[in-house]
Amino acid sequence: MGDVVSAHLDESKRQYISEKTGKVAGEFCRYYEQQFGVALFNSVRYEIEGNGGPQTQLLHRKAPLEDKSIFSGNLFQYLEENKKWRNRFFFIPDCYEVLFYETRLAYDRGLHPKGAINCAGYKVLTSLEQYQELINSSLPNLKVKPGSQYLRCATQYPIILWHPYGRHLYFCVLTEKEQQKWHAVFQDCVRHANNGLPEDSRVETPAFTDAIRMYRQAKEHYGTWDMMCGSPVQILSNLVMEELHPELRNMISPRLKGKAQERQRHWILISDAVYRIVQTQCQAQYEAVVQRCEAGRPPLESSIRTDMDQIITSKEHIANKIRAFVMPKAEKCVKSHVQPYISSILDALMSPTSRGFSEVREVFFREIVEMNKNAINEGGQEKLGEHMEKISMLAFHPVKMQSCYEKMEELQLEGLQQRFDVSSPAVFVQRAQILMREQMDNAVYTFEQLLHQSLESSADKEDLCKASQRIQDRVIKKYDYDSSTVRKKFFREALLQIIIPYMLKKLEPSCKAELPKFQELIFEDFSKFILVENIFEEVVLQSVMKDIMLAVKEAAVQRRHNLFRDSMVLTNSDPNLHLLGDGPSIDWESQYGGGLEEPDSADLPITEKRRRMKQVVSMIQLEGMPPLPHESCLEVPTEEGIPEEQEPEVGSEPEVPTSPDSIHQIRDLINPVVTLETSVPAADSPPLTNGTVPQPGQKAESKEEQKADPSPACLEQPSSVTSHDDSGFQSPAREEAEDEQAQPITKDPAPVGETTAVLAEGEVTLDAKVDPSSDRETREEVSGKTSPEDSAC
Repeated sequence: MGDVVSAHLDESKRQYISEKTGKVAGEFCRYYEQQFGVALFNSVRYEIEGNGGPQTQLLHRKAPLEDKSIFSGNLFQYLEENKKWRNRFFFIPDCYEVLFYETRLAYDRGLHPKGAINCAGYKVLTSLEQYQELINSSLPNLKVKPGSQYLRCATQYPIILWHPYGRHLYFCVLTEKEQQKWHAVFQDCVRHANNGLPEDSRVETPAFTDAIRMYRQAKEHYGTWDMMCGSPVQILSNLVMEELHPELRNMISPRLKGKAQERQRHWILISDAVYRIVQTQCQAQYEAVVQRCEAGRPPLESSIRTDMDQIITSKEHIANKIRAFVMPKAEKCVKSHVQPYISSILDALMSPTSRGFSEVREVFFREIVEMNKNAINEGGQEKLGEHMEKISMLAFHPVKMQSCYEKMEELQLEGLQQRFDVSSPAVFVQRAQILMREQMDNAVYTFEQLLHQSLESSADKEDLCKASQRIQDRVIKKYDYDSSTVRKKFFREALLQIIIPYMLKKLEPSCKAELPKFQELIFEDFSKFILVENIFEEVVLQSVMKDIMLAVKEAAVQRRHNLFRDSMVLTNSDPNLHLLGDGPSIDWESQYGGGLEEPDSADLPITEKRRRMKQVVSMIQLEGMPPLPHESCLEVPTEEGIPEEQEPEVGSEPEVPTSPDSIHQIRDLINPVVTLETSVPAADSPPLTNGTVPQPGQKAESKEEQKADPSPACLEQPSSVTSHDDSGFQSPAREEAEDEQAQPITKDPAPVGETTAVLAEGEVTLDAKVDPSSDRETREEVSGKTSPEDSAC
């Protein structure tokens, strides 16, 4: 496949890719340097003035997944290089990066992983039909006919990771339960990776997001962007590929050769190679501009603190000028094109979001009730540690949280997407799901701290149950308040993300040309902190913010979605509660589960750290299924590599390799059938022995007996030992059997037939009634083992 990439990405195209990447990244860096000063000013102003939001009622965990992993297990992964499925061990740490090893033993020994998968920008699919639709959309001129298979899967339960620019990843599992669990785990990895920009960075993150938005608006791309996901380097690379990808596709796709599926596969490899080149160059340019901005940050910050009042006064003066010019047009646009649709957008957002947060509440309630029942029935505090250890990781259990996430996936913005230029609701879905996970973890952490505090004063079983129920009610009330606050903020932000780009696009023809004249009113010393484009967007936001706040307030008054009114503010309801959040994490298993307190893991070797690491999702155990060999390699050809079926000859069976579709077929592949070709002497040939000279008086078998019952003593040597096993499962015993070279016993045999025997651990036995003493040597040569009679001797 490397030849395909090198053939289509020659030196001229690589030069074109480098120039295009440098141009786009350079223009972005110019926007980033402009927005860095504005973001730094806003950060310092926020630090001085405050403007903090309402205080949360629930506690927030600082390191929720410390010394924990998400999931691990074996998957069949498709290798594009040799078209084989390899059984590999996958491990997902707390950073949600998917690591894979050749075997579980390699992981246990602390070896470096075979590779790592960053799931940012991927979509998780569980059917080949969904995958084929996305493939056809990537190359519209190379659509494959319906019903054609792009890939031959090892089982009927595939899991596919699709990316618009990067390489696609193919996996298979053995059961539907495995598929559901891995699908939830991969979705959680994608969800976490897409939320890659750190929110605690008050300068770099706003500067980066504003620079991306300004660049895309300069290219007349308004509205939400699905590829605003991953790290800053990945997002910048996606920005480059948004322009570069269609151009290269038009240049390269007409030159691709082969069948439609083969051309699609080649284009995926070429696109992935281009994506990697772009990422390497973008990383270098982005790191350079960040270093320049950080180097100039101290004098800028000093100037801001010194001239803060003058900068604010100058900004307000410019804002008033722009407001007088823009506000009449903006209000007219709001009244005509926005107000009639605000309630519709809000209703579409509120229904699935509120159902999702209600499901979070129900899942939390059920888990606490189940914990109380088990603790009472199984021995009080002795079992409390075990159950609380599981509940403490509830928010990060993708399978248990799946019912909550599915509620949000029901979001539909049909009709509104085209009008307001919303590419897809995925941006809002994933953001709401992240908020659900945060609120669940806050509720669980608050319950942990309160229960631990209560247990220090009482250890009775009945008191434990009563305290748990009382704390559960307190936490649920706090959750209702916090979830209401979080949802209202989410609704306001979502409405702004939908409406503001639409208004900017509407107002651009009449306002953009007049904006440069306002730049002349800004002092040169303040020009790095005040930008006319940013003030223009702030004015547009102010023109519609009143209607958005009113719509959310009316929705809270209706109480249809369990939202609290803005007038209901809970302050200092638990003045000592937030002091509990400063304490260390609770090790429930060691304190209440009867286990020994483990030493600090910082000084432990990596193998011991991995052994002690706790996993959020339990491992999958297949009942009645023997463990597959770690080094197994199952070869399954792709569509164009599958030979066409031919008419089988009479008395023979076709030998077209097929992929196993069930557990039983995979078991049959582990214990393959070997065809043993044998030779039987002709009817007129003299009687044969097992290699010894006939003794006087010894009678030979008649021709009729030899013809009716050919015994192994009459066999020469198998002319060939072949096994029809294209799965790649290869046992060491079978490799030895294939390498053996047996010696012939007699001369000039006449092959007349063949016999089939089953290979079991490298041993071949042929059942026949012969004299044990005369047939001993023959059986030793065929089976390679010593008979019990020889052992006795």
